[in-house]
Amino acid sequence: MGSITVAPGTTVLFSSRRLDLCGRRHENLSVVSSSQPSLMPKQRWLYIPETRLKREVLKLDVVGRAADSTSSSPSVASGDRTLIPDDEFTLAKISFGVIGLGLGVSLLSYGFGAYFTILPGTEWSAIMLTYGFPLSIIGMALKYAELKPVPCLSYSDAVKLRESCATPILTQVRNDVTRYRYGDEQHLEEALKRIFQYGLGGGIPRRSAPILQLIREEVLTDGRYCVVLVFEAKALTLSDFEKRQAKFTSFFGPNITAEVGKGESENLYEVRLISNLSTNSVSSTS
Repeated sequence: MGSITVAPGTTVLFSSRRLDLCGRRHENLSVVSSSQPSLMPKQRWLYIPETRLKREVLKLDVVGRAADSTSSSPSVASGDRTLIPDDEFTLAKISFGVIGLGLGVSLLSYGFGAYFTILPGTEWSAIMLTYGFPLSIIGMALKYAELKPVPCLSYSDAVKLRESCATPILTQVRNDVTRYRYGDEQHLEEALKRIFQYGLGGGIPRRSAPILQLIREEVLTDGRYCVVLVFEAKALTLSDFEKRQAKFTSFFGPNITAEVGKGESENLYEVRLISNLSTNSVSSTS
């Protein structure tokens, strides 16, 4: 039992019992007037908002996780770690399935409205219906076969080295996984097929193939540019990636060194594609 002074002549007695954030919404606090010590203490109720307590606990949890993730990557340089948003506009970042489906449905809707004289333009209803049907079908097909781009986290220090230190293959990998693709089951499908050898001796089943979740551009402590591929693989272990580290190096080479490691969560694994090019070597070859 402890006490704190809140006003002259008034002492708040509080219990040392731990507050349960999930099941208890307030705690009973006893207020005792110091001017009448011999009388029975008068009970008052002080309400402690649950949302405020949860907000403070959540803030501490987020800070702790950020500190843990920073300390778990000692090879990453502690330079300018400002995230640069990937807001560059290209046609590859537009979903053609959404465009085709939206345009086709719009033509069909207006065409039917004009055909039944609900909307003006009866003479154009046949043309709108004629083009609306195939556009809707093509849009639905593209939407069904659509593979969405993965998030790309680019730090400012890595963006400065991208043009001078990124190999053509690293640039192609970044461009391919950050745009919409159609007909592929997953990103980097051809690379993963050769590295993990689906269905072959010493390989893995296709259903156990790792799935790319995001990529990062960062700079290591030695100043080398690096692209990190973060995979989710529930049926694989870290040893499955370590055994194929040399294959990652040879497939994404030349001038590439691949390193594999464990991700932040249980089923995440990281493959670092480190560029061996430097600004000095690029300037000397040119």
